[in-house]
Amino acid sequence: EALMAELSQLVQKVVKSSSWWERHGVDISILACSILLLPAGFLCLRSAQAIPFLVGVLTLGVVHHTLTVKGSHLASHNALTESKSWGKVWAIFFIELCSAFTVEQGTYNHVKIHHGYTNIIGMGDSSTWKVPFLKRYVYMFVAPLAVPIITPLVALDLLRNVEWKAALRTLCCMFLGLYCHFWLLLHVSGFQSPWAALLCMLLTRSLLAHPYIHVNIFQHIGLPMFAPERKPKRIRLMSLGVLNLPRNPLLDWSFGHSLISCHVEHHLFPSLSDNMCLKIKPVVSQYLKQKQLPYNEDTYTSRLRLFLQRYEELMVHAPPITELVGI
Repeated sequence: EALMAELSQLVQKVVKSSSWWERHGVDISILACSILLLPAGFLCLRSAQAIPFLVGVLTLGVVHHTLTVKGSHLASHNALTESKSWGKVWAIFFIELCSAFTVEQGTYNHVKIHHGYTNIIGMGDSSTWKVPFLKRYVYMFVAPLAVPIITPLVALDLLRNVEWKAALRTLCCMFLGLYCHFWLLLHVSGFQSPWAALLCMLLTRSLLAHPYIHVNIFQHIGLPMFAPERKPKRIRLMSLGVLNLPRNPLLDWSFGHSLISCHVEHHLFPSLSDNMCLKIKPVVSQYLKQKQLPYNEDTYTSRLRLFLQRYEELMVHAPPITELVGI
């Protein structure tokens, strides 16, 4: 672990020299701006003209994904605040109220399993993202539209694994979040039909579902996998099994740097905010390259092409374990 300790010291120097604004303020401001844009989005939907209506759909879609993806991701790692108590509050707000998911199971599956056992076969190998019975174009371009429907259904199933008090809290928060969205569409946006309001909910909540699914599979699947008994040291595991995508203004805002261009940095230092992951990126990339460790980077279009070409191999028929294990 000498390499990881040395890299941690370099990163901690950057963190300690950073202001609160850099550590937390930038990302909190992005989330706050997104919440402040909600009234404008709902009011734009009142218009009978196409352009203002589309602006409303786009605004609500981007805001929804900023709160549910960026907000939930940062909250699950307690990266929004130094306080554990406030961290719990933000986790409930972003994960349960905004995302219609359960904090306990969401945090456990993402932080404990995915981060703790990244690309370890049978544990954190991203197999939960695979749907083998779907054809490649259906999975890549049609199935993401169902994410807003599938998410709460999965959450309800996972509630069997939590205490009844947490399950009751989750159910109340999920219902409140979904009902508020529906109520605002009826009474602020002026939808006359409940079905039209539900369709608009589905549209805005699935606006960026395609890149959401793509990003989650592009950055791990297809990279080296390891058997639990042959798990390498942390710094080598993360450098081999994690990939960065290029910066993208829309996805940087909605998903956050730690899910797009700084995913390697995020897996090495998961408690840092998106802005801090971006700030330590030069330090991490330079260090890994100096130590002759991989620093995986690829473009969105290149990964999309790879998954379309090798979909059966990567997402349906996994190769024998001897081809996956090792470097």
